[in-house]
Amino acid sequence: MGTTLQYTVAHHTFRIKFMQECNDERLMPSFPAFKVEPDERQAIFTLTVDDTALPHEKGREIGQFDTGGSNNGVYITADDSYQIMISDLSGRKCCLIQANADFSVATAALRGDNSMRQFGLNNAIMMMYAFASADKDTLLMHASVIRYAGIGYLFLGVSGTGKSTHTANWLKYIEGTDLMNDDNPVVRVIDGKAVVYGSPWSGKTPCYRNIEAPVGGFVQLKQAPYNKIRRMSVIETFASLLPSCSVMKWDRRDYIGVCDTVNHVMQLTNTFFLENLPDEEAVRLSFNTLTSEQQS
Repeated sequence: MGTTLQYTVAHHTFRIKFMQECNDERLMPSFPAFKVEPDERQAIFTLTVDDTALPHEKGREIGQFDTGGSNNGVYITADDSYQIMISDLSGRKCCLIQANADFSVATAALRGDNSMRQFGLNNAIMMMYAFASADKDTLLMHASVIRYAGIGYLFLGVSGTGKSTHTANWLKYIEGTDLMNDDNPVVRVIDGKAVVYGSPWSGKTPCYRNIEAPVGGFVQLKQAPYNKIRRMSVIETFASLLPSCSVMKWDRRDYIGVCDTVNHVMQLTNTFFLENLPDEEAVRLSFNTLTSEQQS
């Protein structure tokens, strides 16, 4: 019963099972590049979309999880399973996730019109991916990623910092660059190397590319009336990278897994702090600094 589809993001496979005909892959317009034929490979999670799935008990609220302007209530039940109520940007409740303790199995009940259901399912899959992969050397990050000469560079900062503007200026001023993702790339440590991947989640910019590149470095951005860049200390780097990751601090498995991966990534890459204007000079400064690191 139902239709099961399979997807792979950053070499992690997951399955989505639709139980009602009113829900199907049309609710996932950013996922086609990541769809694969169903097979027997191990999946990090299976999410069953079933609008009739209701909780046996209401859990105890333990926190709120922000997904780019949308606050979602997180609840835990007596058996340590999770319930997450997803609200859209207008505050309308549009999806209830019920997941087991390690987010390997879950159901999602959607509600509302098509736009609400699409928003709810997209965010449900994103959260399932982030939490199920947290102990697998994987980080779902809030960043804009540019690629040059086969190397990926990640620009970090809170919303409104100018990440998209800076990477757009790379595209404008640096020949041979392309945008890998503009909001939620995936970073993994594989065979002792940090690798960045495109994902189905890219914020307001439709950039859903199933591509990968070695990480060439991170840059924390801050708006300023001048352009200046410096290498960040170890403590500054950790304080910059960790808040850029999707992580539930109240879940021990999730939090320790993400912290361990951040520490590993720090040992493999460089992180810089760029105070900048939204101009060509800032782009040249970050470009020269990052690419000179690749040559040294």
